[in-house]
Amino acid sequence: MKIQDYIHKYRKLLIFFIHILLIAGAYILAYLIRFEFILEDEYPPLILKTLPWLLTIKILVFYYYGLYSGLWRYVSMDDVWRILKASTISTVIFLLYVVFTIKLWKIPRSIFILDWNLCIGLTVGIRFLSRTLRERFRPIFKKRKKKVLIIGAGEAGIQVVRESKSNPHINFDIAGFIDDDPRKRHLRIHGIKVLGNKHEIARIVDKYEIEEIIIAIPSAKGEVIRDIISHCEIPDIKVKIVPGLHKILDGELEIKLRDVKTDDLLGRETVQVNEEEIASYIKNKRILITGACGSIGSELSRQIAGYSPNQVILIDYNENDTYFLEMELKIKYPELRFKQIVGDIRDISLLKHAFSRFRPQIVFHAAAFKHVPVMEENPSSAIKNNVITTRNIIYASEHYGVERFVFISTDKAVKPASIMGASKRIGEIILQAKAKTSRTRFIAVRFGNVLGSKGSVAPLFKKQIEELGPVTVTHPEASRFFMSLKEAVQLVLQAGAMGKGGEVFILDMGEQIKIKDLAENLIKLSGLKPGKDISIEYIGLRPGEKLKEEIMRDAERDGATRHNRIFIAKPDDFDPKVIRNHVKELERLSNLMDEAKIIEKIKEIVPSYKAAKNG
Repeated sequence: MKIQDYIHKYRKLLIFFIHILLIAGAYILAYLIRFEFILEDEYPPLILKTLPWLLTIKILVFYYYGLYSGLWRYVSMDDVWRILKASTISTVIFLLYVVFTIKLWKIPRSIFILDWNLCIGLTVGIRFLSRTLRERFRPIFKKRKKKVLIIGAGEAGIQVVRESKSNPHINFDIAGFIDDDPRKRHLRIHGIKVLGNKHEIARIVDKYEIEEIIIAIPSAKGEVIRDIISHCEIPDIKVKIVPGLHKILDGELEIKLRDVKTDDLLGRETVQVNEEEIASYIKNKRILITGACGSIGSELSRQIAGYSPNQVILIDYNENDTYFLEMELKIKYPELRFKQIVGDIRDISLLKHAFSRFRPQIVFHAAAFKHVPVMEENPSSAIKNNVITTRNIIYASEHYGVERFVFISTDKAVKPASIMGASKRIGEIILQAKAKTSRTRFIAVRFGNVLGSKGSVAPLFKKQIEELGPVTVTHPEASRFFMSLKEAVQLVLQAGAMGKGGEVFILDMGEQIKIKDLAENLIKLSGLKPGKDISIEYIGLRPGEKLKEEIMRDAERDGATRHNRIFIAKPDDFDPKVIRNHVKELERLSNLMDEAKIIEKIKEIVPSYKAAKNG
């Protein structure tokens, strides 16, 4: 066994004995300093008599404050504060013990003060010495270091510097910081200079031969990240980001950089959900998810599995994706029961089989046709899949005593300009009408585009960029609400816990983002220049598309809920019998493939439906 292995194995014992030596050394040194290194005969016996008590008291107090368990390579002000508290308390206890128990009045008061100072100095000093030696004299690898520029001279940026110094496997040569705070300009932080602001990035990259830029502002909002990236459009320069400032503040000091992802362009704060509230309606329950292999459905499956349901029933038409999703979940949650059902949810016999055999208690209906232009050309399919199937699943849920039903809707259901949006609005209407008379809690959740999902523009843009363009954008002013997949599903689960029945919950999607800006930023993230390396072509709005989306109809009034990212639309008053007859007629027309009459009927059910003017 190597010396390093012995040190690692007996590390705590070694630290314990080092502290004994430091405590004893500080106490003896206090006497020597007090008497100018000439001790009278009475003091050595006095030291020997009191030292065991001092050691006992300090060892116990230091143990209580965890001074034997920290990693010295990561010593921080928190460690200094704990040492200060432990030394002060132990010194006070020792002073009281000496004065009131063994009544040794001969010890000068200055000894206690000197001992307190020396003990703190030695215990703090050995930690910082250890860290300094590791950083200064760590093994030097022959691997060439990468010239790096850090954007953000705040806590996250400082942690990147610290980690690069303490971790020998990080081959960074940090040239400097970029920060827009004029007070920091030309200052040095941990020996690294603040070189300028974001407007000077291109000049600084050229001057210092920078190879990689690290964005270390995890708390920045989407517009800030997008603005920074716009200043980093430099050929052959990689851009990485520090994710999750909360991890740094929680003490996870090892910085794990990653490439900038599409979700970073949103720059949202971490969604905070009430996990206990979500677990209260999912734990030990049988959960059925339709469209389980789609972007929303698969993320629902992953997050729900983490709340210990009794069983998860996955329904999807895609055989391969169903198989791979179940394999993924079984590896992560081997104790959880899963059932995969491959089939078309438009098949009523499949629904009867699934509901009667597995008796789900919670249903998440995520299956839908979502592509707006495709559904414009196939209104019969949109009605069959998005309306008739939704009705059938709602009826099945009531018939088989489902406790909660959560319907995934869309912002395109608001003043719909497309068949797809109108079909989802009719789904909301069916749900609200049924909720009036049912014991099942029927809930709809409405949100915008999920960035990076299969139906999002982001995958299309990435594919076009890989093929060196052109990147096609419908209109220079077209904008959409976007959410990350994870936050959308978290808020869906939270809304599911809050619903009493009949509500349409609306998720806060922040600002609308121009599709043009998204395309340009994705080109820049690929290390290319929009308009130069890859062109952007405007192809005009497609059938059913709007310039901008809305989240609320005129007749709706948003109400606050107990969650600051979830709002509730004022419920409409629908006649269940009238709605039922309307949907039956739609079903008949869709079976006849009579597209003109289907559109007329949609306008009757959804008066706000109006085809968008394209071009």
